[in-house]
Amino acid sequence: MSVAPTVPVPYASYLRVYEPLAAFPEPERSHWARYARRPSLPGAQEELRRSLADLLPTPPVPVPVHESGEAFVARLDGAVVICPWRTRLRGWLALEELAAGPYPAPVLDAMLPPVVRLQVARDYERWLSRNPDARPWIRTGLWHVPLRWFALFGDEEREYEPGDRAAGRAPVLRYRTTMAQARRRLARALRALREAIDDGPMTEGLIEVGRWLEEFHPRALVELDFGGLVHVVPDGWLAEERSAVQLAEGIAALRDGDGEAASEVYGRLAERWRSVRDLRLAN
Repeated sequence: MSVAPTVPVPYASYLRVYEPLAAFPEPERSHWARYARRPSLPGAQEELRRSLADLLPTPPVPVPVHESGEAFVARLDGAVVICPWRTRLRGWLALEELAAGPYPAPVLDAMLPPVVRLQVARDYERWLSRNPDARPWIRTGLWHVPLRWFALFGDEEREYEPGDRAAGRAPVLRYRTTMAQARRRLARALRALREAIDDGPMTEGLIEVGRWLEEFHPRALVELDFGGLVHVVPDGWLAEERSAVQLAEGIAALRDGDGEAASEVYGRLAERWRSVRDLRLAN
């Protein structure tokens, strides 16, 4: 089976951190400074196409031999901020999640032969011993946006471009905020949850995201990109999507002691995103 270069798969969302050039040591800082001045830069679909190309050979190449020197580039208050792809590291982390996932051994072996997985695991162990503090700048959610991600953003930071599917221009839906704002919102949400209910999946998820954010520069940019999900839901669904403000309403209800209202909001959100996740089983 081959994958056409125009097919926007997988259907994934992304949480990205863009750091200022000052956050990178030399010679990486100079590399990114030169990189940001290029007349054209690759986008998300280009990163995806390159990753898919490695899965087509037999046996597949689940993790690149060399780390990518590419990045996403944005601006925050006029300053260049960089989000390195780190494709190799993310490939290793994705394989760890795959191995711990729900797939039966025969299915997993068919996707990636055991000898390939063993070699990849050994390569990662050796690499990690030399880079113990490594962390990805990009996190991925397949067939959904993890609800805890929305706690980092406000509705006023939502950016939606309808696109033109007939002309081949996909819609864009994303949120962008400063690292300072993201950390403040996360701390408020975590405090409300801890005061109102026992620790649970949402609380644990927020703690884990908070630990990840602490690894980055305080003047970074945080972005939630709906990515390939825009290709599996209707335009009307995207236009009406307001999960960030709805989650904020649920957290505010918890803070006010109205657990019933908070539970109702969370239930609606969970059902909305369950309907998206169920699309992966559609024919």
